[in-house]
Amino acid sequence: MSRPNLDEIKQVYIESDLLFSESEVAQAIDKMGAEISADLADQDPVIFSIMNGGLVIGGQLLTRLNFPLEASYLHATRYRNTTSGHELEWKVPPMIEFKGRPVLVVDDILDEGHTLVEVMKYFEREGASSVEAAVLIEKEHDRKATPGLKARYTGLTIPDRYIFGYGMDYKGYWRNAPGIFAVKGL
Repeated sequence: MSRPNLDEIKQVYIESDLLFSESEVAQAIDKMGAEISADLADQDPVIFSIMNGGLVIGGQLLTRLNFPLEASYLHATRYRNTTSGHELEWKVPPMIEFKGRPVLVVDDILDEGHTLVEVMKYFEREGASSVEAAVLIEKEHDRKATPGLKARYTGLTIPDRYIFGYGMDYKGYWRNAPGIFAVKGL
């Protein structure tokens, strides 16, 4: 696979639509942190961020949770370098014991949600006392993996557009963009 043209990558950022500023995203993460703290502060949870998208939101959310918890990451995919899903494949499986404990799965976006649903089912099957999801962004459309699929904790909701920033990428780039941006025309 060839690398994208950096001029194109830069141009996408320049022409993009800012949907949420850095301060608006920070406020949403603050709100998520308060809700999660109210629900999980006395429960000894394990928090797993899904790589790579969950890296930014996971790190920022953790700093807003002022209670004892264990945190780790996992990397699971259903795509195996294709565009259609397969069975869940663990690139990095959960590495902290979670049986009998609440699990919070943190990801950047709930789009269709196929991978998130499979990861949550895994934790349920393997004995977590409860499993919830926290996502920075929920995309509004009717293509969810399960009808009515929602994350327990959601930062922001967006229309059905191709977005990047705060962990979400455009062709592997701009996960570091300081806000939530939509690609012009997509």
